[in-house]
Amino acid sequence: MSQISITSPKHCAKKGGIDINNRRKKLFFTFSTLFSGLLLIIFLIWLILHPAKPEFSLTEADIYTLNLSSSATHLLNSSIQLTLFSKNPNKKVGIYYDKLLVYAAYRGQQITSEASLPPFYQSHEEINLLTAFLQGTELPVAQSFGYQIGRDRSAGKVIIGMKMDGKLRWKIGTFVSGAYRFNVNCVAIVAFGPNMTTSPLASIQGTRCSTTI
Repeated sequence: MSQISITSPKHCAKKGGIDINNRRKKLFFTFSTLFSGLLLIIFLIWLILHPAKPEFSLTEADIYTLNLSSSATHLLNSSIQLTLFSKNPNKKVGIYYDKLLVYAAYRGQQITSEASLPPFYQSHEEINLLTAFLQGTELPVAQSFGYQIGRDRSAGKVIIGMKMDGKLRWKIGTFVSGAYRFNVNCVAIVAFGPNMTTSPLASIQGTRCSTTI
């Protein structure tokens, strides 16, 4: 006599639910594995082609105007011409510069308004020449500004800082990264003696800048 087994509807529902859950788990595991593998490939590519930060060097700084419009109100008028080189040291990574703001500083004080440089793309190991004409009209400065400039003039030189704030993106093949903020700091030593009355006052030597990302 053959044995007949009868499965209740409730039992079938439980079995079907188990099958659906197993399929979902398999799909989730498959997608997780693929996603993890993709992230690993991207990380390995980034590790192999790890981009070096761009290099900047200030070649010349010319001061045309740097004087107080009023010693009583401590307002400064300034005009400075900067020339610098930008280099991409990477052999397989390009750089998009999306935003560049430049200004000059003296002893921690901003002495010009910000100037915006046009965005550009820098190819592998490419060097670009950048120029900026910075101006300031009646900018408020510290009360000690006139005294400090006078001391520097007696010493025969003045130290001017060039600051650049911007955003860049890395280009690796067809892949373009998100935007990264970066800062550039340069120092220019400008001859500034008591007998020097004609402008511009030119920097003594070029300097390499520091870059942080």
